[in-house]
Amino acid sequence: MSEPKTNAGPSRIRTLVECALMVALAVVIDLIPMPKWPNGGSVSIKVIPLIFVAYRHGVKWGLGSSFVFSILTMLFGISEPPVSNFAYYAAMILLDYVLAYTVMGLADLFAKPFGKHKLVGYGIGAVCVNLLRFLCSFLSGWIVWGVYAPEGQPAWLYSLLYNGGYMLPNAVLCAIVIVLLCAFVNPKTLKPTK
Repeated sequence: MSEPKTNAGPSRIRTLVECALMVALAVVIDLIPMPKWPNGGSVSIKVIPLIFVAYRHGVKWGLGSSFVFSILTMLFGISEPPVSNFAYYAAMILLDYVLAYTVMGLADLFAKPFGKHKLVGYGIGAVCVNLLRFLCSFLSGWIVWGVYAPEGQPAWLYSLLYNGGYMLPNAVLCAIVIVLLCAFVNPKTLKPTK
């Protein structure tokens, strides 16, 4: 039995299943033990499936899949903010989870302007969404986690150094992996790249 297709490509059910599988893959990668920084964070490729979904199915499906991943990440282990205050909890949930991971769905938006230079676009898209994630983590580190800054160091500088120490390598690693992956498999067709 063949897969029913619409004029726009794969059926909605197939797209939903593909997105669910990529979210599940991202969760599994996230569960692999990696060296963690003292107050959270690590260098990881867990967002690669989310970025790939964005390249395969566009911004709408990418944002939806990334949002689901953000919720699952919270369910598997939300951090306790250093100050018990509703505003800190809300800021942490938004900046460390919901926004930080949902922005991965924007990868295709950054890749599209590169037209014929698709691999360059895929790499730039991966870097851009990881930089947006870094911005979320930086703001969270400054607003919520700044109490951990060494005495005499401004909270914004602590957050910049702490989050930059693992988020910037994440951006580079994700760009390299996504470009290599897309060099072999076209995300739009899932066929080998010619």
